[in-house]
Amino acid sequence: MAASAEEKELAQLIVTSLNLEVAADDIEPDAPLYGEGLGLDSIDILELSLAISKTYGVQLKSDDADNSKIFSSLRNLNRHIQQHRAK
Repeated sequence: MAASAEEKELAQLIVTSLNLEVAADDIEPDAPLYGEGLGLDSIDILELSLAISKTYGVQLKSDDADNSKIFSSLRNLNRHIQQHRAK
């Protein structure tokens, strides 16, 4: 399934905030962000959480038990942000 406009916007935020050498359009919506897929590490996730907080007003806490699910893919991360973002 192709990325939605919101997912593409989030992918661009990921690429920009982490200075990744990958095109936002190349991030598969269902591919893992952490480890194998995009290859993000815990420091990247922290930086990304700050960027998401600034951009969307969504607080992602490092001790959230759901983090592995939230950050499992671009699609899941976007879904979480859309459910919790400041309107």
